Amino acid sequence: MREQNYKNHRKFYPPHHFIYLPLLIVLEILGIYKIWDDPENKLIWILFSIVIFLLFYLAFMMRQHYALGLQNRMVMLEFKQRYFEIFGQRSDETADKLRFDQIAALRFAYDDEFRELLYRALHENISGDDIKRSIKNWRADRQRI
Repeated sequence: MREQNYKNHRKFYPPHHFIYLPLLIVLEILGIYKIWDDPENKLIWILFSIVIFLLFYLAFMMRQHYALGLQNRMVMLEFKQRYFEIFGQRSDETADKLRFDQIAALRFAYDDEFRELLYRALHENISGDDIKRSIKNWRADRQRI
Protein backbone atom coordinates (compact mmCIF):
# COMPACT_ATOMS: atom_id res chain seq x y z
CA MET A 1 0.00 0.00 0.00
CA ARG A 2 1.25 3.49 -0.86
CA GLU A 3 2.41 5.86 1.82
CA GLN A 4 -0.42 8.22 2.76
CA ASN A 5 0.07 11.98 2.57
CA TYR A 6 -1.90 15.19 1.95
CA LYS A 7 -2.32 14.54 -1.79
CA ASN A 8 -3.73 11.01 -1.49
CA HIS A 9 -5.49 10.91 1.91
CA ARG A 10 -9.05 11.02 0.55
CA LYS A 11 -10.80 7.69 0.07
CA PHE A 12 -13.44 6.65 -2.42
CA TYR A 13 -15.88 3.73 -2.40
CA PRO A 14 -15.82 2.70 -6.11
CA PRO A 15 -19.30 1.10 -6.40
CA HIS A 16 -20.86 4.21 -4.89
CA HIS A 17 -18.66 6.96 -6.33
CA PHE A 18 -17.89 5.53 -9.76
CA ILE A 19 -20.91 3.36 -10.66
CA TYR A 20 -24.12 4.18 -8.73
CA LEU A 21 -23.83 7.99 -8.53
CA PRO A 22 -22.61 8.42 -12.14
CA LEU A 23 -25.45 6.17 -13.32
CA LEU A 24 -27.97 8.35 -11.48
CA ILE A 25 -26.42 11.46 -13.01
CA VAL A 26 -26.68 9.98 -16.52
CA LEU A 27 -30.31 8.98 -15.89
CA GLU A 28 -31.08 12.47 -14.60
CA ILE A 29 -29.56 14.05 -17.70
CA LEU A 30 -31.53 11.63 -19.88
CA GLY A 31 -34.76 12.47 -18.05
CA ILE A 32 -34.22 16.22 -18.41
CA TYR A 33 -33.33 15.80 -22.10
CA LYS A 34 -36.46 13.69 -22.71
CA ILE A 35 -38.69 16.37 -21.14
CA TRP A 36 -38.03 18.51 -24.24
CA ASP A 37 -37.38 15.72 -26.73
CA ASP A 38 -40.59 13.77 -26.07
CA PRO A 39 -43.41 16.32 -25.54
CA GLU A 40 -46.09 13.59 -25.64
CA ASN A 41 -44.72 12.04 -22.42
CA LYS A 42 -43.44 15.24 -20.82
CA LEU A 43 -45.19 14.61 -17.50
CA ILE A 44 -43.76 11.08 -17.26
CA TRP A 45 -40.23 12.36 -17.90
CA ILE A 46 -40.67 15.14 -15.33
CA LEU A 47 -41.75 12.58 -12.75
CA PHE A 48 -38.88 10.27 -13.81
CA SER A 49 -36.40 13.14 -13.35
CA ILE A 50 -37.82 14.01 -9.93
CA VAL A 51 -37.58 10.38 -8.75
CA ILE A 52 -33.99 10.03 -10.02
CA PHE A 53 -33.02 13.30 -8.35
CA LEU A 54 -34.54 12.15 -5.06
CA LEU A 55 -32.69 8.81 -5.29
CA PHE A 56 -29.44 10.68 -5.93
CA TYR A 57 -30.07 13.07 -3.06
CA LEU A 58 -31.02 10.31 -0.63
CA ALA A 59 -28.06 8.13 -1.62
CA PHE A 60 -25.65 11.00 -1.13
CA MET A 61 -27.09 12.37 2.09
CA MET A 62 -27.73 9.09 3.89
CA ARG A 63 -24.24 7.80 3.20
CA GLN A 64 -22.69 11.06 4.31
CA HIS A 65 -24.91 11.58 7.31
CA TYR A 66 -24.50 8.23 9.02
CA ALA A 67 -20.90 7.38 8.18
CA LEU A 68 -19.43 10.82 8.73
CA GLY A 69 -21.51 11.56 11.81
CA LEU A 70 -20.23 8.45 13.53
CA GLN A 71 -16.67 8.98 12.36
CA ASN A 72 -16.69 12.60 13.50
CA ARG A 73 -17.60 11.43 17.00
CA MET A 74 -14.74 8.94 16.88
CA VAL A 75 -12.30 11.63 15.71
CA MET A 76 -13.32 13.80 18.69
CA LEU A 77 -12.84 10.89 21.09
CA GLU A 78 -9.47 10.11 19.52
CA PHE A 79 -8.42 13.75 19.96
CA LYS A 80 -9.46 13.75 23.61
CA GLN A 81 -7.63 10.49 24.31
CA ARG A 82 -4.51 11.63 22.51
CA TYR A 83 -4.54 14.99 24.25
CA PHE A 84 -4.79 13.25 27.61
CA GLU A 85 -1.93 10.88 26.74
CA ILE A 86 0.34 13.75 25.64
CA PHE A 87 -0.53 16.43 28.20
CA GLY A 88 -1.93 14.35 31.07
CA GLN A 89 -5.06 16.46 31.43
CA ARG A 90 -8.59 16.70 30.07
CA SER A 91 -9.03 18.42 26.73
CA ASP A 92 -12.51 19.91 27.18
CA GLU A 93 -11.38 23.55 27.29
CA THR A 94 -8.95 23.08 24.41
CA ALA A 95 -11.43 21.15 22.26
CA ASP A 96 -14.03 23.89 22.77
CA LYS A 97 -11.62 26.45 21.28
CA LEU A 98 -11.00 24.41 18.13
CA ARG A 99 -13.17 23.87 15.08
CA PHE A 100 -13.82 20.31 13.97
CA ASP A 101 -11.73 20.72 10.79
CA GLN A 102 -8.73 21.60 12.98
CA ILE A 103 -9.25 18.61 15.27
CA ALA A 104 -9.70 16.28 12.30
CA ALA A 105 -6.53 17.57 10.66
CA LEU A 106 -4.45 17.14 13.82
CA ARG A 107 -4.94 13.37 13.71
CA PHE A 108 -2.57 13.18 10.72
CA ALA A 109 0.34 14.57 12.77
CA TYR A 110 2.62 12.48 14.96
CA ASP A 111 2.95 13.55 18.60
CA ASP A 112 5.96 15.84 18.12
CA GLU A 113 4.21 17.85 15.38
CA PHE A 114 0.83 17.55 17.14
CA ARG A 115 1.99 19.84 19.97
CA GLU A 116 3.30 22.52 17.61
CA LEU A 117 0.28 22.39 15.28
CA LEU A 118 -2.15 22.43 18.20
CA TYR A 119 -0.42 25.54 19.51
CA ARG A 120 -0.70 27.18 16.08
CA ALA A 121 -4.36 26.18 15.76
CA LEU A 122 -5.14 27.72 19.14
CA HIS A 123 -3.08 30.89 18.80
CA GLU A 124 -3.02 31.57 15.06
CA ASN A 125 -6.39 29.96 14.24
CA ILE A 126 -4.98 28.16 11.20
CA SER A 127 -7.46 26.12 9.19
CA GLY A 128 -7.62 22.35 9.07
CA ASP A 129 -6.28 22.44 5.54
CA ASP A 130 -3.33 24.60 6.66
CA ILE A 131 -2.65 22.11 9.47
CA LYS A 132 -2.58 19.25 6.95
CA ARG A 133 -0.26 21.20 4.64
CA SER A 134 2.09 21.91 7.57
CA ILE A 135 2.57 18.26 8.51
CA LYS A 136 6.05 17.07 7.63
CA ASN A 137 5.73 13.45 8.76
CA TRP A 138 2.25 12.25 7.77
CA ARG A 139 0.48 9.80 10.12
CA ALA A 140 -1.82 7.74 7.89
CA ASP A 141 -5.51 7.22 8.68
CA ARG A 142 -6.61 4.27 6.57
CA GLN A 143 -9.85 3.65 8.45
CA ARG A 144 -11.78 6.80 7.51
CA ILE A 145 -14.52 6.20 4.95
